Amino acid sequence: MKYLITGIRGFAGPHLANKIIEDGHEVVALLRAVTGQESDILDVVPEKNFSKIKFVFGDLSRYETLANIFKKNEIDGAFHLAAQSHPPTSFLDPIGTFDTNTIGTMNLAQAIKDNSPNTKLMFCSTSEVYGAPLEEKGPITEDFPISPINPYGVSKAAADLYIRNIAKAENLPFFVTRAFSHTGPRRGRIFSISDRAFEIVTIEKGMKKPLVRHGKLDAKRAIIDVRDCVNAYYLLMNKFKPGEAYNIGGDQVYTMGSILDKLLSFSKIEGEVTKEPAYDDPATYRPIDIPVQICDSTKARNLTGWKPKIQIDQTLNDLLNYWRMKIN
Repeated sequence: MKYLITGIRGFAGPHLANKIIEDGHEVVALLRAVTGQESDILDVVPEKNFSKIKFVFGDLSRYETLANIFKKNEIDGAFHLAAQSHPPTSFLDPIGTFDTNTIGTMNLAQAIKDNSPNTKLMFCSTSEVYGAPLEEKGPITEDFPISPINPYGVSKAAADLYIRNIAKAENLPFFVTRAFSHTGPRRGRIFSISDRAFEIVTIEKGMKKPLVRHGKLDAKRAIIDVRDCVNAYYLLMNKFKPGEAYNIGGDQVYTMGSILDKLLSFSKIEGEVTKEPAYDDPATYRPIDIPVQICDSTKARNLTGWKPKIQIDQTLNDLLNYWRMKIN
């Protein structure tokens, strides 16, 4: 089988490429241009896997470049992961976020419909489409109202609705995944858990004073490892029902404060660090934040047998070691 991945230079894409290749299939990866940055995925993709990736060129903002890919390649399935995925950035650039996440997704779907209508498409949506439902409502199922509270969530919700609609209206093999909080090696610094891990490693290396500035510590998340997350994507690709959405998330709920404490406990500086709220930094201490998100992923689990396998301690240790390697 041959699978296209958009967003290969992002967070989840390289981990998904490993999974596909190690299962004996081919990976075609979308790039806008050759910049040399594609080799950055060697952080988490072994050379033996990297050498098997076929890079193709196209731009989500230009339909014709995407159409050309499906004309020239027999793609069995496409994992659409590429996105502007940072909620605070979406407030600074809502139009750019919408162009990438919504219009780009529509272009990709149209390119498949016109040129390779049997190609399966997974659109990577987000739990942010649910907004901030009250905790007393219980775990979030796919039937919860779509009610995003930031431009990122709005852009993903629009694409989410479009993909599900066109799948049913045009009888296309498209589906949607809504991943809840996940982290691990290669997570960008603009995301809170990874940024705290980066800070801790710079303190370990004597590059900054022993002070960690943080966001809201009482926010709750059911966090899973990125490698578990992409395994769910992979399993769903061969089990999904067209036009359906599937939540992907963990069972164990953590406060962001407990995650920070765990990171410090796995470091070489536990007991030496002062913690301080970053009230003056809206990117860290968000003025609009989701206080709690608890996922119900029963639908995906019953369909595929998937469940998270990697423990949070391993995930956080691997994240710290990733930053130790990068900073070296």
